[in-house]
Amino acid sequence: MSSESADTRTRILKAAWTLLESGDSTVRMSDIAKTAGISRQAVYLHFPGRADLLIATVRYVDEVKDVAGRLQASRNADSGLERLEAFVEAWVHYIPEIHGVAKALLAMGDTDEAARLAWADRMAGLREGFQAAVDALDRDGMLSPALTVTEATDILWSMLSVQTWERFILDCGWSQQAYGERMKLLARKMLVAGSATGRTRLSALRLG
Repeated sequence: MSSESADTRTRILKAAWTLLESGDSTVRMSDIAKTAGISRQAVYLHFPGRADLLIATVRYVDEVKDVAGRLQASRNADSGLERLEAFVEAWVHYIPEIHGVAKALLAMGDTDEAARLAWADRMAGLREGFQAAVDALDRDGMLSPALTVTEATDILWSMLSVQTWERFILDCGWSQQAYGERMKLLARKMLVAGSATGRTRLSALRLG
């Protein structure tokens, strides 16, 4: 890909990102082209369809925000428990940074197949990360015997959804710090074999 072509592609992705965060309910290819200052045909030269563009935009956001770097601590962890807690820590504090894009795609998803596919692609990547953490717990013999790897992954993936974050932070008024601490505590309590109830730690935390 030439430098000029790469620059145009980046302009398109930045334009799509801007429109998603603005709350635009459609994010049409023509709107993206206008925001990027190029023709609609030029957009299609880089992205054959709208789903391709929205998926690429979500991945571009992750790249710009250095998701790989944020997950380094989890990937370099010495134990399954450390990997689990580091991954939960990274994800729960990443949610508010991508909430605008997530909210737009979720709102559009019921009636917009391209938006649904873009968000599904992002969530599939998240699930892979959770499963890697659960696999590490299982290899260490620390996964609760009451759960299979798939069940434990399902629990994490559901418990730490963007919608759950919205419920606690926006509706219930929890602080981001309290939310992060409680999610790590709950993940440990629910998934780790022989985990203490953590009642003392839980009561010591303040909503703030």
